Amino acid sequence: MAEGEIVRFATDADGLHWAKERVEASGNCTIRVLPIPSGPLGRSARAVHELLSPFGLGGEVFSEEFPLVAFTVPADADLDGLKALLVRGREDGWWHFEVACATDAWRDGESRSQ
Repeated sequence: MAEGEIVRFATDADGLHWAKERVEASGNCTIRVLPIPSGPLGRSARAVHELLSPFGLGGEVFSEEFPLVAFTVPADADLDGLKALLVRGREDGWWHFEVACATDAWRDGESRSQ
């Protein structure tokens, strides 16, 4: 699920909430980026934020020890430019990344670029 989604959830016996289904999509995507400690960015989540800031992404860092950054990609972001930078960063040893929640617009761009 991406930020802004409306979901139906169930609460278990321990009081934990579990998402069961998406009721309304937000149009946002979620990506996670982990800087490679031996790469040019080191373990700097701040450097990752700075490189991706032109795309208007909001994000949060898991911890200083594990600088995984989860970003919300707004529906109106430059998806092609963002994907190009993510791939370049992976190829140049800056980071690993994964798309945790993709929209049709994100997937459509992938099929055009292959």
